[in-house]
Amino acid sequence: MTKDINEKSDNYKSLLVNVEQYVATVTLNRPEIRNAFNDEMIAELTEVFNNLGANDEVRVIVLAAAGKAFCAGADLNWMRAMADYSYEENLADADKLAQMLKTIYECPKPTIAAIQGDVYAGGMGLVAVCDVAIAVRIANFCLSEVRLGLAPATISPYVIRALGARASQRYFLSAEVFDSKKARQLGFIHERVSEESLDDAVEAFCAKVVKNSPEAVKTCKRLLHDVAGAPITDELIADTVKGIADIRSSEQGKEGVQAFLQKRQPNWLIAD
Repeated sequence: MTKDINEKSDNYKSLLVNVEQYVATVTLNRPEIRNAFNDEMIAELTEVFNNLGANDEVRVIVLAAAGKAFCAGADLNWMRAMADYSYEENLADADKLAQMLKTIYECPKPTIAAIQGDVYAGGMGLVAVCDVAIAVRIANFCLSEVRLGLAPATISPYVIRALGARASQRYFLSAEVFDSKKARQLGFIHERVSEESLDDAVEAFCAKVVKNSPEAVKTCKRLLHDVAGAPITDELIADTVKGIADIRSSEQGKEGVQAFLQKRQPNWLIAD
């Protein structure tokens, strides 16, 4: 059954949006230019992820793309327009991209990049801000900015976390293309599958997430962001102690434990 969550695809010029069985799919829909983004797509992605993240009818969000490429980075026409921007206009424009990436990264719902084709430049940022990335074997990846005299500055906080600092040193500086096998070895993607298997692999992962406690999943996302890379201090330990106490005493925490002890399904799995 498809859920009506007031997110209609005809509200967007560059995206398709669908929600079914608690899974939202946001599809980049500019295949004629390899799903390169401009200010319009950036604004639409920011809006839709804010809306989906706040909606209880959504438990997981898939970021997909139409056509042969996942995302080729910035739209060339948009880049031509930016060439005449003042420094202040460049700052404002870059901030919109940064806020879009931050919105997806901090979305309280799990996010999955379903990568059906090549990922270049800013597209690497879109993959990096998602929690999980599944790619087809033929997909290639590239941080190509230095070829154009630019740097992947805005996407760097997320790409370095996803790719690793050492690998980032190589690929930021060389602008080399690497394939899905290397991306999997480096941990930038979690799975590489055949083109025919991508939808099934994404659907299987979403099915796992949907079975879990929505509140516990949201807590885990915050936990991952707060703890990853943080020094193990008394303050961090105190925060984790409070975190487990909070979730144990929550409604879904109590329900989950009781359901386990009583050998029944928790109420978040019971159909409406």
